[in-house]
Amino acid sequence: MSISTHKTVAFSAKEWYNIGMETSNYIRGLDEYFCAQFSDYVRISAIEGYVMPDVLYVARDGNIARRDSACMRLNFQKDPEELLSRFKAGLADCDFTFSFRFPKLKERLHTLFHGKKGSFCVLLPAALARCNETVESAGRKLSVEPRFWQQIANGKLYPEKNTILALALVTRMQEGDALALLESCGFTLDHTSVRDIVVEYLIVRKIFNPEMRDACLREYKIENLPIAEALPHTV
Repeated sequence: MSISTHKTVAFSAKEWYNIGMETSNYIRGLDEYFCAQFSDYVRISAIEGYVMPDVLYVARDGNIARRDSACMRLNFQKDPEELLSRFKAGLADCDFTFSFRFPKLKERLHTLFHGKKGSFCVLLPAALARCNETVESAGRKLSVEPRFWQQIANGKLYPEKNTILALALVTRMQEGDALALLESCGFTLDHTSVRDIVVEYLIVRKIFNPEMRDACLREYKIENLPIAEALPHTV
């Protein structure tokens, strides 16, 4: 794996494929993407062998200046492969949540006075239609009890972040729709979150093949997304 140590890794859409890629290629791509994006600098600086860059420097005018904190990311290190390997060795998925939550009082009042415009349940059908899915077909691909999924789709319950991320992956959702659904529930993709960066990579690069998707999730020990197990093929 070759990771640039001088600039943020740039990706071209022409370099990425969803079918026929060798495991080493898309895992390598994920590693490069992760090194260029992961921004939890406390965790990064705690990796054995990590060298803290000089964030402060003397500018041309003689004043003390500060470099962008992005210079602390792994892709700027001399040996990012080894550092990433050490980081992965200590990973565990701590992003467990229930698949849904009850609406807060503030949200209930907003719905009461302003309706459901812009809410998850309003945005969901169109987002699913753009990836040739329905509420019912999408629900079958999630490890969420059907009765709770129906209440999420109807707006009676709100999905947790893990549920939206899993939904985006199993339905091969467009990036814009995934971001809109997250935002409707008060979420964003967080670059201090291992889970969020891996899911973002899969969505942006359109890596939705189940085997490839699951290999990427396993590589970073992401185990708590409510994705239903694939049914075995019958003859």
